[in-house]
Amino acid sequence: MRILLKLVIDCDADAAWRALHSPRALAEVYGPLLELAPLDPDGLPTALEPGADVPVQLAVGGMRVGRQLIHVSHRFADEQHGKVRILRDSGIPLTGPLAGLDVWDHQMAVSPAPRDPSKTLWRERLVIGGTAAPLLWPGLWGVWQWRGSRIAALAPTWAHDPEAGAGSAPDS
Repeated sequence: MRILLKLVIDCDADAAWRALHSPRALAEVYGPLLELAPLDPDGLPTALEPGADVPVQLAVGGMRVGRQLIHVSHRFADEQHGKVRILRDSGIPLTGPLAGLDVWDHQMAVSPAPRDPSKTLWRERLVIGGTAAPLLWPGLWGVWQWRGSRIAALAPTWAHDPEAGAGSAPDS
């Protein structure tokens, strides 16, 4: 079963790519609906790197609802409007209701928006499988709609490069 998301967000593709690798940005996307907390005593890494296995605790309203393993990989493709960067989370739910899934394949693709390269075309595909998938799909679909609205709202905050001339002293 699949859940798809496609939107144009108000930041450039480089900023979106950085945000995809940021555990802090990930937590903000799900917040305040879902909380992510590190299971590693050293906390979350600064950035999610390819090959990383990051175990997290999920909670809703402070109540623990399961643990998830995030496993990151990359791939790249060329399309008509430019380079597409794809981050894949092929981790798996470890405990909780989502642990009834046998398949968890979440891919997030970013590329310059076709008509405005200062914006990003953001695409996601979540593939789930297993006997629990038909029961969990409606709830996950709802969470993905929430996720899409949060991504759109947060995207303008992801660009951290100051605009040209901002904060510089005027010419004499």
